[in-house]
Amino acid sequence: MKFLNKIVDELLAENSDLSAFNIVLPGKRPIVFIRKILAEKKYSGFLPNFFTIEELINEISEQQQICGVALWLFSFNVYKRSGVLPNDDFAEFLKWFPTLQKDWDDMLKFSENDGDVLRYMYDEERIKEWAQDLGDDENTPRKKFLNFWRNMNVYLPILKKELLAKNWATPGMIHECAKIKTEKFAKETDKKFVFCGFNAFTPTEEKLVRNLLQWDKAKCFFQADKYYFDDERQEAGRFLRDHSLWKEFNDSRAFCWIEDDFRQLKNIKVYEVSGNVTQTKLLPDIFEKIQDRKLSNTAVVLLDENLLPASLDVMHNFEKLNITMGFPLKNLSFSNAVKQLFYLQRQLEKNNSSYYYRDIYPIFDELPRAENDEDIINIFKSKIEERNIVYISPSLIRELLSKLSYFKLLLKSESGLAFLDLLNEYCQQIKWLPLDDIQYENVSHFEKTFRIIKNQMSPYGFDVKMETLEILINQHINSENIDFEGEPLEGLQVMGLLETRLLNFENVILLSVNEGKLPLGNSHNTYIPFDIRKHFDLHTFLENDGIYAYHIYRLIQDSQNVHLLYNALSSGVNTGEKSRFITQIEMESDHEIEHIIVENTSEPIFSEPVIFKKTPIVLEQLELWKNKVSASHLTSYLYNPVDFYLSKILKTAEADEIEEELSVRNYGNLVHYTLQEIYEELKGKILKQNDLQNSLNKLDEYISKGIVKLKHHPEFYTKGMNFIHKAIAEKVVLSILNHDLNLIKEGHALEIIDIERKFENVEFKLNENDQINFYGYIDRIDRIDGKIRIIDYKTAKVKNISVKIDKDNAEDYFRNSDRKQALQLCIYQYVVENLPEFWGLPVETGIWSFADAKNGVVPLEFAQGNLDDAMIGVKSLIEEILNPEIDFTENVKSFQF
Repeated sequence: MKFLNKIVDELLAENSDLSAFNIVLPGKRPIVFIRKILAEKKYSGFLPNFFTIEELINEISEQQQICGVALWLFSFNVYKRSGVLPNDDFAEFLKWFPTLQKDWDDMLKFSENDGDVLRYMYDEERIKEWAQDLGDDENTPRKKFLNFWRNMNVYLPILKKELLAKNWATPGMIHECAKIKTEKFAKETDKKFVFCGFNAFTPTEEKLVRNLLQWDKAKCFFQADKYYFDDERQEAGRFLRDHSLWKEFNDSRAFCWIEDDFRQLKNIKVYEVSGNVTQTKLLPDIFEKIQDRKLSNTAVVLLDENLLPASLDVMHNFEKLNITMGFPLKNLSFSNAVKQLFYLQRQLEKNNSSYYYRDIYPIFDELPRAENDEDIINIFKSKIEERNIVYISPSLIRELLSKLSYFKLLLKSESGLAFLDLLNEYCQQIKWLPLDDIQYENVSHFEKTFRIIKNQMSPYGFDVKMETLEILINQHINSENIDFEGEPLEGLQVMGLLETRLLNFENVILLSVNEGKLPLGNSHNTYIPFDIRKHFDLHTFLENDGIYAYHIYRLIQDSQNVHLLYNALSSGVNTGEKSRFITQIEMESDHEIEHIIVENTSEPIFSEPVIFKKTPIVLEQLELWKNKVSASHLTSYLYNPVDFYLSKILKTAEADEIEEELSVRNYGNLVHYTLQEIYEELKGKILKQNDLQNSLNKLDEYISKGIVKLKHHPEFYTKGMNFIHKAIAEKVVLSILNHDLNLIKEGHALEIIDIERKFENVEFKLNENDQINFYGYIDRIDRIDGKIRIIDYKTAKVKNISVKIDKDNAEDYFRNSDRKQALQLCIYQYVVENLPEFWGLPVETGIWSFADAKNGVVPLEFAQGNLDDAMIGVKSLIEEILNPEIDFTENVKSFQF
């Protein structure tokens, strides 16, 4: 720590007792290093006092700072009483006040008088109004802007007066008050101050420092470098050059210090990385090349806080690791759960007659669970998915989830404050669960947040909507971090850029050195236009760029090995552009920079087919399977042998999933079940026109019965695509009924013999010593003009049921999955011809496609060969399944373009 060592040496040379000094720093991080340096130098006296510049300004102002929720609530109370327009509620107020407050603080900190800026904003717009007729419409953007600043000219002075009456102040007001008192403070104080490592000052801070220098009660140590200090083009030295011109620095008091370290030989590497998280994957390789194995003089600087988890993942082997930056509370799982709970409450405010299942499921996944919650949630999900309930009634929620530990949070709350109490109670309750440390901290932070907001809101008695409460909580937690504990003086240091102030490291690794991250660019959230900010010397993005430039150049100047990584992929707000500071160093410095391109690529993946061996246990299962072989088993094997193995041998089944839109399978089931209900009543008699006409008249009733068989709720079909699917299903059923009706009208005798006819134990010889038994269901068996028809319903169109088979291709004919419909019909025909009740009768098998319902049944045809030839192919397929030498091998689909 070269800079800090120089400061300590300078102070000890002047006075062996440092207790009289008050060391003022940009942040608290360097304090521990100063103490370490003093210990190394065997200093035995009392330590100096340490302040941040903000703490010193607050002490001088003698005002109590108010910010965050407390400030918003107080300001809204003043706003309602001030009578300014528009008369926004608290939710609308929070949309504009935080930004306004930051602008107001800038006015108070940097301008001579905030009132001048407020009036100028209003006057500026009024001048423009003279030059352009805005009309009487109050909703034009410029008119609204004019009215806004007119109201702020009234409101903000009132707010300032009421805050001062309570001795409260915003950060800007503290600076304004301290500015008035700095001369008196500098004159009367008997303390000695040492200002270390500052770059940019606010006007109040500058006035304080200069007054203390004039009274010879302060020392200033700057960390500048000739590279950017002497060059007027370098924005990094902009503020330091201004400070060096202070009259307080003269022959008797030099401007300290201007070093020449940046030009010293450095090993600088720039990594162009394809991917954000991919940057962290390079860290182990970079660490390997660092000679100091303890990495005690190495810092990893994250310019994107979201990379912290991934970075920690690759550093898990380090014994000593210090993380200075906190992890954002908003990025943890419990934060997501709270967001989901508020979203659910807002949905219930709009409609409390039902719960959308997607609003509840994420809450189950994110919230910590009590001991019995797991079983309750699993039962709830299974029942909802089994019945395909998309919109769940409150009564069913109570029935299935009433014993859930956080059940009350799922009910519509009476008010925002009541819900806040429930959240606070829940946090206290789950802290007793076996949570990991991070989750415990997460919950504790939220409990604290809920308690703070409740305590702050209680005195005002606002009617707080759920949306408003959510905004309050989000605003609070967005600025909250979970702090880590580590070893601050040894091992690898992980920090943000601001935490590096005053510190120096031999090895520096910066991640996300992208434009928009370093510097942030023109992303300042403000209502004050750029030109007005310039006119009143308020900070703009240009000043912020200068501040960031100083931090990065200062960090590099004392280092020897610098690794700059940036994400070259464009996605979302990331443009994939490297920081301009990298380009500046490349173009303007004498350093040779090594460029490394890291592509997130991989070799082509050649997927090997999945293979399952026919082990003795599998062969045992196949022996059992021989007793119940269905046509669908064989078509499944044709499509993919592995699917057959998983479903028929291992007996696995797909998990139920909730369908928001009716699937093709369930659309076919709906038609199927409806036809089953209709023809079940007509079974066993020769149909007449009245029979089918009555069925047509009761079609809605039969459709409803089909929906019940699907275990769907009728509400599922009341709107959207499902309403259309239901209408299409009705049209298909109507077409089938009308087709049968027309057959009767044409004089055909039509008799429904059976519906969903089950068959089993139908023997099929493989050889003299071996056989299998067919089983299954035939959708419909009827008799038309004395001929038996075996009908199979299909959602898909009819395909390849004209069989051309001979002795040469018989064994392999059904190895093509495109012929699975013909395979199924051949098995059905074989089964029916072997049922005693149909012996000797003419039998025809066919498919009735829902896609072409009006065309009726398309029969199986033997253009060449016969059923006996077809059954040779069926036999060959079954023998292959049973063959212990042939494994179940996945069919890998290949696509040609």
